[in-house]
Amino acid sequence: MTMMFSMSRPAVAALVLLMPALPAQAGLDELLASADVAEGEKIFRKCKACHTVEKDGKSRSGPNLYDIVGGPVAAREGFKYSGALSEYGGEWSPERLDAFLEKPKDEVKGTRMSFPGLKKPEDRAALIAYLASHSDEPMRFGAAAAAQEASAETGAEAGSEEFGLLVAGPGAEETFYACTACHSEMIVAQQGLTRKGWEEMLDWMVEEQGMSALEEPDLSAVLDYLAANYGEDRPNFPTPE
Repeated sequence: MTMMFSMSRPAVAALVLLMPALPAQAGLDELLASADVAEGEKIFRKCKACHTVEKDGKSRSGPNLYDIVGGPVAAREGFKYSGALSEYGGEWSPERLDAFLEKPKDEVKGTRMSFPGLKKPEDRAALIAYLASHSDEPMRFGAAAAAQEASAETGAEAGSEEFGLLVAGPGAEETFYACTACHSEMIVAQQGLTRKGWEEMLDWMVEEQGMSALEEPDLSAVLDYLAANYGEDRPNFPTPE
């Protein structure tokens, strides 16, 4: 015989009250207040192939981003924006930047930006805080602003980095961030070309794939690194473990 049990609404309500509360995801304001500008600088390296951030910096395949936080959308003089971004209009508030950086093509339908986005809210907050620090009148985010500035000055000296499948060495950083802005470093690691071959490959990427041309000294650093570590003999070809 099957026995059926039922509970009154007051009893259900009492059980709900006794259940442990799930931790809420930190809101954007909270994340910005504790954001690490030095971490944001590292994340920005994913953007460097297409953007500059310093004052009066040149636009590449994407516009210069100085003073972008709180500034008008699609307003960098001399840069040709997509119609979709121009229609998006308004200002780049932290909230709008957060949404755009999460999934650019979802937030602005028709944008030409190929970057897939940043999944982690804390990464987006760190990047926004870093971008905000590049302004004539930097936007402040809570009590952590002073700590952010100190972190930006000293963070580059702390710790070491790994560059995915790419082997460590001079030029690894420039190569990793130039390439992974658009694709996986696996594509690089699987190749085996001479320095001239890599140079021709980069020219093709610029002319046919819309990649922003690398400027010196980054270009030489990347070519030297690729020729030394991913030459015709493929000394660092990735193999299954």
